[in-house]
Amino acid sequence: MDNPAQEHSLQIEGDVLHPDSDGYDEARAVWNAMIDRKPALIAQCRSTQDVAETLAFAGRHDYPVSIRGGGHNVAGHAVCDDGVMIDLSGMRNVSVDVEKRTARVAGGATWRDVDAASQPHGLVTPGGLISDTGVAGLTLSGGIGWLRSRYGLCIDNMLSVEIVTADGQIRRASEQENADLFWAVRGGGGNFGVITEFEFQLHPLGPEVMFCAPIYALDRGAEPIRFWRDFLADKNDRIGSLLEFSTVAEDDEFPREAWGKQVYTIAAVYAGDAEEGEQVMQPLRELGPMVTDFSGPMDYRELQQLFDTLMPAGQFRCYWKSHYLNGLSDAVIDEILEGVASVPSPNSLSSIWNFGGATAQPAADATAFGDRSMPWMFSIDSVWEGAENDEANIGWTRDLWARMQPHSHNGRMYLNFPGQGEEGDKLLQDTFGDNYQRLREIKAKYDPGNRFRFNQNIRPAA
Repeated sequence: MDNPAQEHSLQIEGDVLHPDSDGYDEARAVWNAMIDRKPALIAQCRSTQDVAETLAFAGRHDYPVSIRGGGHNVAGHAVCDDGVMIDLSGMRNVSVDVEKRTARVAGGATWRDVDAASQPHGLVTPGGLISDTGVAGLTLSGGIGWLRSRYGLCIDNMLSVEIVTADGQIRRASEQENADLFWAVRGGGGNFGVITEFEFQLHPLGPEVMFCAPIYALDRGAEPIRFWRDFLADKNDRIGSLLEFSTVAEDDEFPREAWGKQVYTIAAVYAGDAEEGEQVMQPLRELGPMVTDFSGPMDYRELQQLFDTLMPAGQFRCYWKSHYLNGLSDAVIDEILEGVASVPSPNSLSSIWNFGGATAQPAADATAFGDRSMPWMFSIDSVWEGAENDEANIGWTRDLWARMQPHSHNGRMYLNFPGQGEEGDKLLQDTFGDNYQRLREIKAKYDPGNRFRFNQNIRPAA
């Protein structure tokens, strides 16, 4: 096999970096500080044609390919060792058609870019919870965000994509064109090609939304959590919420007596009129003594950036795992409370997410994402500093994840929070269920050589 670092036949509009190039180390760095991989070549693409040329080059020399959009994926799939990394971070254009309420979003854009283009028109499409997350990475594995209650997952708002497949061909995929490929990219991850443009449906919302965020001490126990669970039972079509366990930072926004104490925040967004949302969600702010309360009407773009400071790029080491849950009984709540109390890092977060509403409406076979009947998700987001603390934090995460496994929704997890995908094929079989074999067949059609394997990898059918 040739060494692409010494190969000069790749000619693209963007820059081509190898390990001796200026800027190489900066280009291979991603959000999770644990990731330290070294591609043989980094193609900093500026156009769809650049991507096509790079994939054709990788094919000629039989190199595997990783794809960097926002570089925010916790498992670090953007970066490969000894392969070709396609860097889309220079392709961030977003154009909005106000009359059609659609947005065309380049493959390297972040949700901050999308919100900046759409919100001046009072329009949104569901994004994530952190604004510098890449649109592509979040979307392709489903995309769970604040507005899921009313508008569903990111994939439920995709109208079409422009995608470059392993053979270097540029294709359009939608319900009408290459429909099998369009089905597969709605939940099947980056297994099928490099998406250079998304088309999303937009919806009227903003600029002001109601954000609810009362913070209760962990030693308040389960009572407020049980109220929150029951309160949401008939409101999952209007409220996207997560109950987040954390440790209070030494920050003057919090009472000094709370610094260093464990708490949980009932964070919720009303997908509708802000004044109405304030009235509807008021009971969540009346559950007894609070540490503090950050609730109030908020600019949508400010909401989307609210958690950015908790997760600064490249500062922390991270390992996240998740379970979709069958339910949230009193016993499950008690088990979660017991588990999070022993968290080894004050920077770690764990969260319970509600589903239902628009998220639950599509049939299991409508998109590759699969079954939508899970009512809750539990995510364990370990965040820490120092390699010497890896074992303690990863071990704690895996132990708590294993404890919650009996409550799992058919062994399924959110593929944006998969740890390092240690479970291999079983993880994908459990998560995709009846859709798994169809995904393998589509993979064999568009990527028979498994060139796109730095991901939650779906191996081609034989």
